[in-house]
Amino acid sequence: MNFRLPPLPLRTLQAFFFLLLGTLFASTQACAEIEVVASFSILGDLAREVGGERVTVAALVGPDQDAHVYEPRPSDARRAGRARLIVTNGLGYDDWLPRLARSAGYTGTFAIASAGIRPLSMDKSDAHHEHTGHDERIDPHAWQDVRNVQTYVDNIAAALIAADPGGADTYRSNAARYRDELARLDAEIRAAIARLPPARRQVVSSHDAFTYFARAYGLRFLAPAGVAGNAEPGARALARLIAQLRREKAPVFLENINDPRLMERIRNESGVAAGGTLYSDALSIASGPAPTYLAMMRHNLATLMTALEAP
Repeated sequence: MNFRLPPLPLRTLQAFFFLLLGTLFASTQACAEIEVVASFSILGDLAREVGGERVTVAALVGPDQDAHVYEPRPSDARRAGRARLIVTNGLGYDDWLPRLARSAGYTGTFAIASAGIRPLSMDKSDAHHEHTGHDERIDPHAWQDVRNVQTYVDNIAAALIAADPGGADTYRSNAARYRDELARLDAEIRAAIARLPPARRQVVSSHDAFTYFARAYGLRFLAPAGVAGNAEPGARALARLIAQLRREKAPVFLENINDPRLMERIRNESGVAAGGTLYSDALSIASGPAPTYLAMMRHNLATLMTALEAP
C-alpha cells in the first residue's frame, strides 16, 4: 500500500523555509573568520594563539622585517581598512598603523597590546643611544619580558571578545592555555640564567631591544645603536664600547633584522667571540628557528646560554 503525506499548508512551508534560511545564515556567521590586522609578526602570532580558528591574521611587517624602518604599501591600507580588529604594540613603536587605518576608512577598534604595562625609560646620557625616528624616552620592546606578554594576551583576548562576542568562550580558553605556556617559558628562562655567575652575564647586541629581557632576567646588554636598529652610533661611543669589550670580553650577537656589518666590525676590532643571532623585533620565516613567539624566546635563550657558558 502506498502511503502519501497530505500537502502541507503554504504558511507551514514558508515557516520551514525561513527556519532553514536562518539556520544556514547562523551557521555561515559562526564559520566566518574575524579578520585581524597586526602591525608586526610577533603580535600576529599572539593574535593567532588567542583567536584560534575563529580569526585570520595578517601581520603587515612580516618575518625578519624591521618595523622601525617599515614603509606601508597601498595594499596594507586596503587590508587595514577592511579589518574587524587592528592590533598594535603601542609605546610609540607602531604609531603609523592607526594613521594608515584611519586614512583607509577603518572605524573599528584598536587593541593596544601593551596597555597597562609600565614602560622602561631609556638612558639618554649614553651617546650611542642617539638616532632619529623614534622617541627613546621609552622603550617599546616590552614583549622581551615574558610576563609582559601575558598582559598582551589579556588585552588581545578582551579586544577579540568585544569584536566577536560569540567567540568569547573560545578566546578566554585560548588565552588561559597560552598564559600557562608563557608561565612555563618564563620559569625556563629564569632557571637557565640563574646558573650563570654574575661575571658571565654581559652581552652585546645590535640595538637596544633587550632592556626588558635584561631587567627581568638579570643580564646586561650593551648596544652600539639605540632603540631603533637603523641608528648609526657616534664614533666616540663606538670607541668606548670597543674598549669596554676588550676589557670585559662579552660575546657579540647579531640580530635578524639588522645589517651585520657594524657588529662584525665591533667583533673584529674588540677581538671578542661571536655569540650567534638573536631575534628581537621579528620572528623568523616558518622554516627558521623562531617562527613563533615561544620558539623565538627559546631560541634566544639557547643562543645566549651557549655563548655565555662557553669556557
